[in-house]
Amino acid sequence: MALEFELAGSQIDGARDYQEDAFLITHLTDANGNPSALVIIADGMGGHAAGNVASNMAVQAFNKHVSANYPSENIAEILENAVVKANNSIKETVAETPALSGMGCTMVAAILEEGKLWWASVGDSHCYLVRNRELTKKNADHSYGGFLDRMEADGTPVEAEPGLSRNMLMSAVTGDDINEIDVPSTAFELEAGDKILLCSDGLDTLSSGKIIQYSDWSDSPKECADALMEAVEEANMPRQDNTTAVVVNVKESTAVAAPAPAAAEPASEEPVTEDILEATSEMSVEDIAAENEANEPEVPIVAETPVQTEFDSFEQPKSKTGLFIGIAAAIVIIIGAGVFFTMGGEQQPDQETFAVEDELESESTAEAIVEEDAAEEFIEVEEETVAVEEEKKPEVAIAETSSEKTIQDNLKSGGKGPLMVWIPAGDFIMGSNKQSTEGPKHSVSIRKFAVSAKEISISEYNKYAAAAGVKSPKTKGLGPEFPVFNVTWDDAYNYSKWLSRETGEKYRLLSESEWEYVASGGKKTPFWWGYEMEKNKAHCFLGCNQELNTSIPMKAGSFEPNPFGVFDTQGNISEWVHDCWHDNYKGAPTDESVWEGGDCTLRVVRGGAFISPEQSLRTASRDKYKSNSSYEFIGIRVARED
Repeated sequence: MALEFELAGSQIDGARDYQEDAFLITHLTDANGNPSALVIIADGMGGHAAGNVASNMAVQAFNKHVSANYPSENIAEILENAVVKANNSIKETVAETPALSGMGCTMVAAILEEGKLWWASVGDSHCYLVRNRELTKKNADHSYGGFLDRMEADGTPVEAEPGLSRNMLMSAVTGDDINEIDVPSTAFELEAGDKILLCSDGLDTLSSGKIIQYSDWSDSPKECADALMEAVEEANMPRQDNTTAVVVNVKESTAVAAPAPAAAEPASEEPVTEDILEATSEMSVEDIAAENEANEPEVPIVAETPVQTEFDSFEQPKSKTGLFIGIAAAIVIIIGAGVFFTMGGEQQPDQETFAVEDELESESTAEAIVEEDAAEEFIEVEEETVAVEEEKKPEVAIAETSSEKTIQDNLKSGGKGPLMVWIPAGDFIMGSNKQSTEGPKHSVSIRKFAVSAKEISISEYNKYAAAAGVKSPKTKGLGPEFPVFNVTWDDAYNYSKWLSRETGEKYRLLSESEWEYVASGGKKTPFWWGYEMEKNKAHCFLGCNQELNTSIPMKAGSFEPNPFGVFDTQGNISEWVHDCWHDNYKGAPTDESVWEGGDCTLRVVRGGAFISPEQSLRTASRDKYKSNSSYEFIGIRVARED
């Protein structure tokens, strides 16, 4: 089966004032004259100037060696030698300029040809495969934590040394001898529908589940790469690292492969100097296009901060670069357009994969999570004991009290408001130790109030939109009984205020503590139905029911209600709550009050959605999104005062 490869890259500065990442996508031609591609990402170390120099130098030296020796029957050897060349270039530069001593980088590179993937990596950058909604890290992790995990997997666990961080690098490109280079001797066989994601470790801010979400619902590599960068920025980590990602879509070929271009002269193996580095860094998009239009020899494009592209006008606080490469009869490099490589290759079964785990943490929170894990083991055991004891008692009191007590107010303009369920007053333990953002766990007292039995539907919201003269949101042509989405936090807030005016009662958004209390259904387990995800309890991306369409929500109330009589508190559509975002619960209210302060440009979102993995559906799971933006997976649930 012939395959096409569609590629795009993007990067951001994160919380830093400078960019130390560099990446390159370049055209190659294999021994049969078919187009192939080389992708390289280097994550610089050593500070503003040195890290930038190291990453660019390594990328260019790597590219020169591959370009001079490809095609070859031994691609693994070429890749390994390219890493050595990159390392030597740094060594030579430090010898000439001692002020740059200590600079270095991590690297991950890949060659794609004829449905095959080869890679080489040093350090903690990633080469991911997304296949059948599973995220597989293909390359080795050369951090201390990765070393401990490998030893344990091999059956020879090693006790962690006190004081050593799991994030500590055990191998890097610094000019000294490289401890480990990960270069498999055989290629990995790709299949149509695969996605390859090469990225620097700045992407560790996102969970595996979120990476899969953006990979699945993005139609193009550019959309996926940009969405990943936006998600990292929205996470707003205090010490967010530079982040770079190159996304590769593997598709069945829809075109005949182009004739092979004439062979180019072998690239020079001379050491890369700073003058060459600066000249490449300062090339404009117009210069690149002009060179390609003249059919001159290909110039590697190193995407970094000095390169100014049309994407710089986007409303993003940090730099972002989209890079695509197309191959036709002549070499063409296109900025901001689609890319296709036509290749052939047999399809083979996937090699070893691991199931998606939702909760990857960034460097800034890793140590906190490690400290909390030990406490979690005891707490979970304690909670399980309580839950078992409770199962011996009937749990019908709460369900009967709430599900049989409903109210539906009349609207002054005609018709009825949403069906509301009365929630009894009670106390509960809010939060968990699973994530630093979900702790510390604390006791909260909730007064009696009413909550909409279902997520606000499209028809219910459109009554408000028509009355208020606002535009109805785009809802993919779904029917009136589906939950509304693509609404901002302000839209949700204004809808609740309109209900108050129409009914004469006080409607509002739920506070975060009210939402978690309602979602728990009076249970102490991670999901209202128990400790593990169960089929046909909710609509989500992973773990719920793979036969459902995970590109759209289901009709509101498609699954059984929780013991409070409330539908879809887990999955289907996430829901805005009133609270501003806080990184944890330190200083949080101990009652149902809305927690203001914090960062009110970000509002809390709860419940998980049809695009979410099962762990995001836990009652205690929380997330944040920009209050002035709308999303196709966030909707509305409202509260009413007693």
